[in-house]
Amino acid sequence: MKKVFITADIEGVTGVTNWCETEYGNEGYDDACVQMTREVDAACRAAMELGYQVVVKDGHSSARNLKIGQLPKGVEVIRGWRVSPEGMMGGIDDSFDAVICIGYHSPAGMNSNPLAHTIDHHMIDAIHVNGQLASELSLNALYAAQYKVPTVFVSGDEGICQHSKEWIPDIETVAVKNCVGNSSWNLHPDDAVDQIYEGVKKALQAPAKLMEIPSDLHLEMTYTTHQGARNASWYPGAKLTDVKTVALDAASVMDMTIARVFMMSV
Repeated sequence: MKKVFITADIEGVTGVTNWCETEYGNEGYDDACVQMTREVDAACRAAMELGYQVVVKDGHSSARNLKIGQLPKGVEVIRGWRVSPEGMMGGIDDSFDAVICIGYHSPAGMNSNPLAHTIDHHMIDAIHVNGQLASELSLNALYAAQYKVPTVFVSGDEGICQHSKEWIPDIETVAVKNCVGNSSWNLHPDDAVDQIYEGVKKALQAPAKLMEIPSDLHLEMTYTTHQGARNASWYPGAKLTDVKTVALDAASVMDMTIARVFMMSV
């Protein structure tokens, strides 16, 4: 049976606008989790109707946000963290046929979501790979590509949808909101669900093209503080290029991913 890996975040879910809505116990968090679950459910239903086995990775914060009893019977859900470089892709391998990204958001370095960030908004100002601005989507898609698994769909804010096309021109996208400053202009939750369902079906029925992995990978990480960059510069092979930026040349996606994880440890 064909298999699809769904990786889910919350900052790109329709309606989510403020950090408090992304954090356990705060105002709006429960509503955000409900809509995150609904958007993931739409992707699950679309994939299952096309005959796919579905595995979902809860990829936000504690990785315990999805209300798994509200997902279709037969779906498998990975909660919590595997304590490995995989991060939001924990569980993927070469047995999968496609990756679906739900609730993704603009990266640090873009102004198209009030919650724009890459992995840790307290620590990172921007990440670049081979001079190109990277996001959680592009980093995760590269990670999947090393297993020869294409990333075929993303839903989230308009910024991440545009950004994803720069990395994966044929990716199918659904923008559930457009953001300016601290505001978000959102689709109705039901409309977002409907569009994600249709978008995932379209993506999985189209010929998938595997993302090309560059032969050389040059990672640049710009930190919010000079102390963060100094700490990262001690990783073997890393070097400071200015007071807040550290660069490293990696031989493979896995090497780059492992370096990134340790360069963000304090």
